[in-house]
Amino acid sequence: MARKKDKIRVNLELPKDDRTQSNFIAILLVGMFFGIGFLGFWITNSGLVLAQANGNPAFLNMACPESFDPMDPAGPTYFDNQTCWLTKESPNDEVWTESWPRVKAPGLAKSFHVPGMSPKQLIDDGQLQQHPQQPMTLSISADAYQSYAFSATVLRYAEGSNNPEYLLTVQCIANDGTCTETVQHAEPGGEYQLHVNFAQQDDPQAILNSVDFTITVSSWDGIPENMNNKSLWLGPEVNLGPMSLRPTMFVNFFGLGFLVMVYPAAIYSDRQQSKIEKVEDKFPDFLRDLAEYWKGGLSMTLAVRTLANSEYGALNDEIKKMSDQLSWGIAFGDVLEMFAERVGTPLVQRAVSLVTEANKAGGKISDILVTAANDSREIQFLKGERARAIGSYIAVIWVSFIVFIGVIIVLSNVFIPAIASSNSGGESETIGNMQINAVDPLFFLVVFFYGVTAQAMGNGAMAGIMATGRLSTGMKHAGMMMIICLVLFNLAAFSPTLIGVPQGVGMSPDIGFIPITGG
Repeated sequence: MARKKDKIRVNLELPKDDRTQSNFIAILLVGMFFGIGFLGFWITNSGLVLAQANGNPAFLNMACPESFDPMDPAGPTYFDNQTCWLTKESPNDEVWTESWPRVKAPGLAKSFHVPGMSPKQLIDDGQLQQHPQQPMTLSISADAYQSYAFSATVLRYAEGSNNPEYLLTVQCIANDGTCTETVQHAEPGGEYQLHVNFAQQDDPQAILNSVDFTITVSSWDGIPENMNNKSLWLGPEVNLGPMSLRPTMFVNFFGLGFLVMVYPAAIYSDRQQSKIEKVEDKFPDFLRDLAEYWKGGLSMTLAVRTLANSEYGALNDEIKKMSDQLSWGIAFGDVLEMFAERVGTPLVQRAVSLVTEANKAGGKISDILVTAANDSREIQFLKGERARAIGSYIAVIWVSFIVFIGVIIVLSNVFIPAIASSNSGGESETIGNMQINAVDPLFFLVVFFYGVTAQAMGNGAMAGIMATGRLSTGMKHAGMMMIICLVLFNLAAFSPTLIGVPQGVGMSPDIGFIPITGG
């Protein structure tokens, strides 16, 4: 008795390689992870939720628990900051450069001041500690008709003392280049004087045409470079040409959090939808040409195979798949259903459903294809009409956002500096019966930034939903508005003086000269 052969089942449908949904979910999850992280960093800096008694951002107290006491209302000292890797301070170079013309005997002198930390900042555990070293460098040169000898001396008068302390002296020759001398420490406070001595006993008419000098002091102010005077996180400085930027400033993470959460996934979804729309644009042409070939007497397999060699843009790959499936003996109705499942759009599914049901009812397939093609083309036409009608409203939304952010930038650069400079003492003032409180420019900038961020999210979502009816398109518009907001605020509004970057105080040289009577 012959053995019955086992049936071999062959899946004639091509394997599905569409991973759009899984990729979208993966991108969204990664974006949510980083976005929540950015927002968490913002929350621990802003003080709106996790305000710390010591005035530090919460993340600093958590990053350096051995350095800071969160419950100490006095706040961290300079010595506390020096024990944390995030807040270690480095000195800033304060520079005084000047040129003195026509220096005659016996010479000229001028007073200046050396900045530094106050004694109150140097108290640690109740003891006054030594000030960090502040090296001072003097570089000086002179131009004259002859190679005259001259000297430059820096001396210091301590507070309440009339006895000068000589720090450094440089002996130079005119027209012989630059002379340089450095002292290891210049104590802040007191009065400093620079004396240029030019006493020529053998030539009373001698003169130095010009004396050019530079005094540089590496000064400490006790405030970390990446923090402002209120212990808010500003991040390290990044120089972009003449502009000083702080891209990791805490308020930026508020906008970055929302941007990273929604924008990458929205871009991916919108691009995938754009590919589908390209397929839908060519689908009515494919159905019409298929009906024409069928009317011409070609079989469905031969018609689809012939059309597979035609140009239908984004639809080419799908037609080739349909041609392969028909060559394997799959029914035309099943091939259309698998095609609709792969594309997965309402337009294609509607047309395929119409063709399949009419074919089952015994209708003329060429007429069915023409009807489905006309129906699909009409839907595409209505989509185009909707886009054209909504375009003006979307333009209004974008223009209103640009105008709004433009007004905010102007206020940030004109209004805020004006009111900040009018009350720069840091205390409230009284005019008549009206009291004007001290103004913190960074507070206004932060409020403006939050307002523009909310405007970007709301306007962008509305513009996208009106345009296509999809939230992903709305998040794409919101993301683009957020990028504009971040760029403009960092370039035009977050200037060092407004966000509280500790500024160099200079050495405040006197306007007039000190007379030198000695030889």
